[in-house]
Amino acid sequence: MTDSPAVRIPLDPQEQPLLDELLLIRDKLMLLKQDKTQYVKSSDVLSYYEQVLQQIEKLNVIRTNKRDEQNRLDAVLDDCLQLISLFFLTIGRNLEAPAMYSMTTTIKRLLDHLKEAGFFASKDLDSLENQLQKIEDSIERGKSCHNPHILTLLEARIESCRVTLVELQSVLAQLSPELAPVHEKLVSILRSLSGLNTKSKFPTSEVRDFQKQLQELKVCLEEKKNIHVASSRSLSLDERVVAYAEKIRHMSYDANALLPGEEVVQDLLERCLLWSDIVMERQGRIADRFKDVFDQLLSIRNQLDKLSLTQAWSLRETDLWGFQRKLDRIDESRCNGNFLCSGGGPAELYEQRTCLYLLRRSYATIYFMLIASEPVSEALLPIYNQLTTLRRCLVEVQKSGGVSSPRELYPYSMKLTSIDNMRKDGKFVVNGDIPEGQGSVVGLLSECFEMAYELRNEAERQEHSEKGSDASSAESDVDSGVQMKEASGGGGGGVPVKEMARLDMDGNNFLDGGGDGSGTALKRVVQP
Repeated sequence: MTDSPAVRIPLDPQEQPLLDELLLIRDKLMLLKQDKTQYVKSSDVLSYYEQVLQQIEKLNVIRTNKRDEQNRLDAVLDDCLQLISLFFLTIGRNLEAPAMYSMTTTIKRLLDHLKEAGFFASKDLDSLENQLQKIEDSIERGKSCHNPHILTLLEARIESCRVTLVELQSVLAQLSPELAPVHEKLVSILRSLSGLNTKSKFPTSEVRDFQKQLQELKVCLEEKKNIHVASSRSLSLDERVVAYAEKIRHMSYDANALLPGEEVVQDLLERCLLWSDIVMERQGRIADRFKDVFDQLLSIRNQLDKLSLTQAWSLRETDLWGFQRKLDRIDESRCNGNFLCSGGGPAELYEQRTCLYLLRRSYATIYFMLIASEPVSEALLPIYNQLTTLRRCLVEVQKSGGVSSPRELYPYSMKLTSIDNMRKDGKFVVNGDIPEGQGSVVGLLSECFEMAYELRNEAERQEHSEKGSDASSAESDVDSGVQMKEASGGGGGGVPVKEMARLDMDGNNFLDGGGDGSGTALKRVVQP
């Protein structure tokens, strides 16, 4: 597999048969991933999952006394587990332990990159912590249902993520409530400046706008918080690079040597000022020897951004595997965290930080795509997406005050009925298979029916209320006319009061012996 990180071959001959078997399983999984002519079936995924678990059990027996061994077999096993995890998401089994493997791997990468970058916001850590908690809850619920080997593997990964997460949270814990918003703003500016490096045409005006904001923050901190920030305007480009690198090294994650909150904000503001000057000087120009790495990362980021726009309608979760493999290969090819050119030379700070931004941004996009994955099989996704759209439309109708007539709900009712008629014995069946996610789809369908019913009832109540109001108004008009005739003395051309009471809405006079020919007067005075 060319996209897998380069690793050494197995040293133990006993592992070779396992490697051969895992390579075969991975090839079958890749063929299943590439087949878009039919939906993925749960039975196929579970079959490959059991085969992978068998190889894990054999490997654990062989490595009883060498748990830290890492070779090509581990890389191929990781490929298989990543694919299995994404397939579990594809078939809608999002809350089961195997589906969590890909998420834990992505979270670990993000945490490592945030620590390496040396700046992060509380909302970044809150999101990652919430996902870790959800994964732990899912593992706890599935302990009796899943193989202990996969549970042990996931628990070890979660523990590793927790250790890094606590280190990062300890840094932000030093910030006072007054400094926390300033820190968030600086993180946003620093990321935005890195993003400007990746644009095809360098936006000079945007960089200057950020520099203006930084100067305003600098003045504010010096006046209100007595935080003095060194100016970088008099430094040369090389001196700015050295100063920026020094600020990164100054960041401490040691629980016994954490920086005070004021110093954290001061260092971050100085980094922003230095980086803005470096960015303005370089103006998006990447050194030729690192152009290939930069172009690869930029292409991956752009493809993921496009895919995220149409995710709900066109994404099969297994499509993310190719991007993950490419990113893993680039990430693991680094030496001591630094990107290397084809000749083995390390990157300068500008290329290093820009490429790291693209790498982290791509992993972050994958992370949010995994979060957004619905617990519904891809076979039911077209129906689920239609119902989601219908629900969104009905919510907007409710917000706008409802409908004026039940007839306006006919298109919604017809669509909901057509979807409901697709069920057989209360379940949606696709190609003879009952896909996962029935509960989510049926629940959404019921919710849409209920909203449409409430809107229809409200419209009918309004119609009856309006008709009652019109009838009362008409009766009032009739009474007024009668009183006027009586007051005028009712001459020969006037209409007697008894006959006036028989006038309907159109002014027709239903006299005895008229209308139906029966000789009886109509009882109803006003027809609603």
